[in-house]
Amino acid sequence: MVGKGCVAIASDKRLGQRALTVDMDFQKVFPMTERTYVGLPGLATDVKTLHDRFRMRVNLYKHREERTIEPETFANMVSHTLYERRFGPYFVEPVVAGLDKNDQPFICGMDLIGCLNYAKDFIVSGTADNNLFGMCESLWEPDL
Repeated sequence: MVGKGCVAIASDKRLGQRALTVDMDFQKVFPMTERTYVGLPGLATDVKTLHDRFRMRVNLYKHREERTIEPETFANMVSHTLYERRFGPYFVEPVVAGLDKNDQPFICGMDLIGCLNYAKDFIVSGTADNNLFGMCESLWEPDL
């Protein structure tokens, strides 16, 4: 969610297979830079694969451009990466959150094939997204 000059990204750490809990310490939110984070709810193998791929592409960007990637640029890179596999998609719905170089908050979410969904308040994703919409709509206020 977006606040006044800040963003917040949160997730649970449960890894499960339907009603069976496999692990309670599975990471789903990853720092890509000091000011950009990505949340990857979805299939565990795809989460690991995409995290490694994004980390590699962010490092290549930093090496080639000699600067840190901005959150909006990173979101477009994530979208492009997902769209490359549109006929056999990764089963994740990424959320990108960060602060740009002017300390303006940025959040966006994507579907399985990388369709960007920009928001000025909050983004929800994952299997409980329908339940989270009501909670976020009732608790979120501008300039938190």
